[in-house]
Amino acid sequence: MRDETGEHPVPLRSGLTTGSCATATSLAAARLLLTGQASDAVEITLPKGKQVQMRLEFCRLAGEGAEAGTLKDAGDDPDVTHGALLYSQVRLCAEPGVRFFAGIGVGTVTRPGLVLGVGEPAINPVPRKMMCEHLQQLAAECAYAGGFEVTVNVENGEILAQKTMNPRLGILGGLSILGTSGIVRPFSCSAYIASIHQGIDVAKTNGYLHIAACTGNASEDTMRRVYNLPEIALVEMGDFVGAVLKHLRKVPVEKLSLCGGFGKISKLAAGHMDLHSRHSSINLPQLAEWAAAIGADAELQTAICQANTSQQALALASAAGIALGDAVCQHALDFARSVVPAQVQVEVFAIDRQGGIVGHAGAFS
Repeated sequence: MRDETGEHPVPLRSGLTTGSCATATSLAAARLLLTGQASDAVEITLPKGKQVQMRLEFCRLAGEGAEAGTLKDAGDDPDVTHGALLYSQVRLCAEPGVRFFAGIGVGTVTRPGLVLGVGEPAINPVPRKMMCEHLQQLAAECAYAGGFEVTVNVENGEILAQKTMNPRLGILGGLSILGTSGIVRPFSCSAYIASIHQGIDVAKTNGYLHIAACTGNASEDTMRRVYNLPEIALVEMGDFVGAVLKHLRKVPVEKLSLCGGFGKISKLAAGHMDLHSRHSSINLPQLAEWAAAIGADAELQTAICQANTSQQALALASAAGIALGDAVCQHALDFARSVVPAQVQVEVFAIDRQGGIVGHAGAFS
């Protein structure tokens, strides 16, 4: 669970996805095979038409094919793959088309419910489309009638994948090759949101109709303790509660348990669907109003307004016998119910920094 943080607006730099890296490196390796030209940089076209040039770490013949590598540059996005070496190995084959393989550090799908079938390398549809289009264009330019076998690798990818949701999603052996636009936008966290959606899809496909969406490790531990839920039913949503609530409109489950730190749940109660400090802040006067509605006197309301943190506000209310945690959870529950379909049973838990439950709304079952 993250501490409350202040806002520090600064210009942020965009980066390129692992899908763009795989496209550039597979194109460079294939070009070396078809033309004999080894490149130190390669230009690719992103899905929306923008052209970008990517620097290569190497481009060389290897065994029966060729390989090229680049360092993943995620810009200023907090991406676990930033700086990782991604390289593609390409072989020519007689049968037209492009076939994909998971190399070192790239995962394989082992559970149903994802956009890719069980047994497929974890190379998502848009990166596959990008690679196919670039390789087919190269084949046309070189009057080449055969096909390509592309193996994508990420150095230390199996270790890096442990910091992602891949193991929980049943993607084993490494990372996923991702991207829908080819660009990593700082703090847009589109890959994270995609993983949240995939987590819900996989849980439901595998028969788990009660899921718990949690803001971090402490809240996950709380849900394990309360419900003994398996990992597949635990969705690490971080700050992106909106990604959970909106996706349940498309993929409803029977029951959703939301669990997070008191401060973050207070943001949800105020109607925020992105709980990060860049996009929402804790509203102490609002907490004071909610406390007043359940019996807080004027002195306590003033103290809550002047509190340094939401945790201090909660402690002040608790000392006065005011169940502010429950009240905040009830407001959060009301807001969540306004977003998800009526058939989804919802409950909300708020916890302290030690994982203790400090508020709850909705019935246990």
